[in-house]
Amino acid sequence: MEDNIFDQVHEVDLKKTMEESYIDYAMSVISQRALPDVRDGLKPVQRRVLYSMIELNNGPDKPHRKCARIVGDTMGKYHPHGDSSIYGALVNMAQDWSTRYPLVDGHGNFGSVDGDGAAAMRYTEARLSKISMEMLADIGKDTVDFVPNFDETEKEPEVLPVRIPNLLVNGAEGIAVGMATSIPTHNLGEVIEAVKAYMKNDDISTKQLMKYIKGPDFPTGGIVVNKDELLNIYEAGSGKIKIRGKVEVEEMKGGKNRLVITEIPYTMIGAGIGKFLNDVCALVESKKTSDIVDISNQSSKEGIRIVIELKRGADVENLTNMLYKKTRLEDTFGVNMLAVANGRPETMGLKKIIEHHVDFQFELATRKYQNLLKKEQDRKEIQEG
Repeated sequence: MEDNIFDQVHEVDLKKTMEESYIDYAMSVISQRALPDVRDGLKPVQRRVLYSMIELNNGPDKPHRKCARIVGDTMGKYHPHGDSSIYGALVNMAQDWSTRYPLVDGHGNFGSVDGDGAAAMRYTEARLSKISMEMLADIGKDTVDFVPNFDETEKEPEVLPVRIPNLLVNGAEGIAVGMATSIPTHNLGEVIEAVKAYMKNDDISTKQLMKYIKGPDFPTGGIVVNKDELLNIYEAGSGKIKIRGKVEVEEMKGGKNRLVITEIPYTMIGAGIGKFLNDVCALVESKKTSDIVDISNQSSKEGIRIVIELKRGADVENLTNMLYKKTRLEDTFGVNMLAVANGRPETMGLKKIIEHHVDFQFELATRKYQNLLKKEQDRKEIQEG
């Protein structure tokens, strides 16, 4: 009788096996999870959520749908991972302080800038935002390739036929294996102008493109301190941007002043505001400053408003500089413009990303009109027959 296959012993080289398995895992995380595609600027989970929503007919002109339904559809059809990661991506695309131009229109408690979490998905509702329709407009016109899903029962788009340069506009953040991406958000109007300039002259330099894109445009505002370094950052695709919060001085009764912070560094999202308030209190307690009388966070849905009341005769300029130096009111945003291009991760400068976007638009338009032409030719043949 033959030996049972499970009784046979095969000797393998542990080092080699570990290396091969780890490389497979690393490539999977890089291309299938953590990094956005340069063409549509989306990670797989975001793309799958948006595609599930358009399949559910959950557009901006339709009523909001329960998030649990959207997450369930996404998980069952396209994204066989935990529901918390899918809901996390959905929430992030709905928060106007996380995403420059939200792709999802949320209804209910989707958290706050202070770091409060969103309500459970059974309570919240969502639908696609108007700008998302520009990312899904020609999906039914054979503009992009569809690939089988994880169990080969459905087809999902390999990339969305986006019309906007989403990678630059909404930025991206993700940690893969051995690499991470961190792309700042930009103003849609500025990026479109830069794309038009590139289309008119593809020999345009990064410096000329920066006549249109002055710098990043974060959802929480802020002022870029090291503007002279932006050119190098946009050329190399990596570097550090220093951002400061916007501080205004308001006069109060009795000759007192107060500092009002209306914009904060993007990196302060989450527990940042609470940490900032604690840091300011620590300055008072450790007697580094005696000019502060009171501090309050008056932020609301209208926007950020942190008020620091000062005593009469306080040195406003000195105190503002101290806040920049000792707290996170001035912070660094590390830029690393890494995205998946032609199936492999690549760090790209500003011009390279715009180049990829324009090439992709050309490909989309070509495929769309070839498909429409074929349909008309088929109709013509039937009518003539």
